[in-house]
Amino acid sequence: MIAMDNNPELKTNEYLKGIVLNLPENPGIYQYLNVEGTIIYVGKAKNLKRRVSSYFNKEHEPGKTRVLVSKIADIRYIVVNTEEDALLLENNLIKKYKPRYNVLLKDDKTYPSICVQNEYFPRVFKTRKIIRNGSSYYGPYSHVPSMYALLDLIKHLYPLRTCNLNLSPENISAGKFNVCLEYHIKNCAGPCVGKQSLDDYMNNISEIKEILKGNTQDIERLLYNRMQDLASGMKFEEAQKVKEKYTLIENYRAKSEVVSNVLHNIDVFSIEEDSDGKSAYINYLHITKGAINQAFTFEYKKKLEETKEELLSLGIIEMRKRYKSISSEIIVPFYIDMELKDVAFTIPQRGDKKKLLELSILNVKQYKADRLKQSEKLNPEQRSVRLMKEIQKELHLDRLPIQIECFDNSNIQGSDPVAACVVFKKAKPSKKDYRKYNIRTVVGPDDYASMKEVVQRRYQRIIEEKSTLPDLIITDGGKGQMSAVKEVLDELNLSIPIAGLAKDNKHRTSELLYGFPPQTIGLKQQSTLFKLLTQIQDEVHRFAITFHRDKRSKRQISSALDEIKGIGDKTKDLLLKEFKSVKRIKEASPEELSGVVGTAKANLIKAYFSTTD
Repeated sequence: MIAMDNNPELKTNEYLKGIVLNLPENPGIYQYLNVEGTIIYVGKAKNLKRRVSSYFNKEHEPGKTRVLVSKIADIRYIVVNTEEDALLLENNLIKKYKPRYNVLLKDDKTYPSICVQNEYFPRVFKTRKIIRNGSSYYGPYSHVPSMYALLDLIKHLYPLRTCNLNLSPENISAGKFNVCLEYHIKNCAGPCVGKQSLDDYMNNISEIKEILKGNTQDIERLLYNRMQDLASGMKFEEAQKVKEKYTLIENYRAKSEVVSNVLHNIDVFSIEEDSDGKSAYINYLHITKGAINQAFTFEYKKKLEETKEELLSLGIIEMRKRYKSISSEIIVPFYIDMELKDVAFTIPQRGDKKKLLELSILNVKQYKADRLKQSEKLNPEQRSVRLMKEIQKELHLDRLPIQIECFDNSNIQGSDPVAACVVFKKAKPSKKDYRKYNIRTVVGPDDYASMKEVVQRRYQRIIEEKSTLPDLIITDGGKGQMSAVKEVLDELNLSIPIAGLAKDNKHRTSELLYGFPPQTIGLKQQSTLFKLLTQIQDEVHRFAITFHRDKRSKRQISSALDEIKGIGDKTKDLLLKEFKSVKRIKEASPEELSGVVGTAKANLIKAYFSTTD
């Protein structure tokens, strides 16, 4: 029996077991610490005892969770009143300590905000710095054009100062300032020289804040009523100026509203995971009176086997805190076990709310695609690996298809039958490994027999030379071609996966076939994987057709030149290489022919064709 005092691991396990047994069954957060006393994980729980016990009461699959448990040397916890408090505290502690095994919020971009400066005659401007001096900030705006559209609208609606002058009442009264160009071009009403009162200026600022909050409908209604009052008072010039502002707001609303303006103060969330499961992307939209007032997408780097539900919960807390949202309704794509005070979660099935969710999903998918493109530009090899993994996943292959070989036949009514094999390595053409084949044993147009001959010759030779066999064979054709290849592989005792690429009646790649009996594998026609398979099919077709044309041209030239005495095989090869066809040889000048085969033979050729025309 091993003495416990001499076994630190047993002592640690007993110590942790004692903590777990005494945990309360209340909501709260728990912190795991390693032997150095560093916080390595922070989690939340509705029931602390039940949640923490789950880490120690079962055998975890090999992976990061098992590693995490093995590193735990101490446990701390904080009891809170509600699940919402636990969510908020968890979010704060993760951001504060950045524990090794918690998800990492990838937020490396500083997006701009709109600042309404806390000063006498406030300025309104874009900024990337948040200074806690009583100023109001709106944003951040991940879609910068939307921010500029708002600033442009405000500029056209209200004359605001843009200068950095200290417009204190004392300085204005002392006459320290003069109007500038902005005043003369009517962009500013001249508060620096007392031409605009503080009350009038602050009324404008009040309306601007409402616009920045998304309450454009309220401002539109206010302007409409003001316009009607002025018109009733026979102040038509002033009414016209208000009407121009009203029209600007109306046009802006028409462009910005995506659903009925009845939908107000709603948060929308959606989530997408990347193909390797290492990251998740979350999109957040805030809807104010039918318009998107905030839009933001961000990335979480996974550290353990976090579920979509767990990540979305974290994202909801993060975004609502960042944007100070107090929405009473949150639209989500699926059920999440989460409770927030006075907040209803909705999974829409139809209507405008469903439209908002689809818009959020569209944004998160676009963000995911953009991140993937950026990543692949920095590391081109990553694209190849991703494509090979996609093929492996779609066809349930045992290993990555690092080497793919594709075959195609070419003949016209059985004449000059040839075949070609193209090789793609790591999802890229390997042209040095391409091979051409003259069909030897098949008479007439028999594509299946031709395919069997070529595949047999190809892999018999690879076996004899002990070269590398492919990880996947693709035929340029359907079920019949696949069966022909399988027969040969069975005879050679080779087990290589076989797929078929079939074309539609317009000769375009239409479907991928796999398995026996062959099944259609559904692929999106705009996907990168579909484009790769189309490239493979187009490449083998091009290679086979080019070889067939060359062979046919050579035969035609040879037969046409056989009648000319003094023209041998070597001369025919020279003419074929230079002129490609009999027609071009006929049309060539004596000088052009002489440059290739000499004057004497050039004269023989010209003399022959002059008598046969």
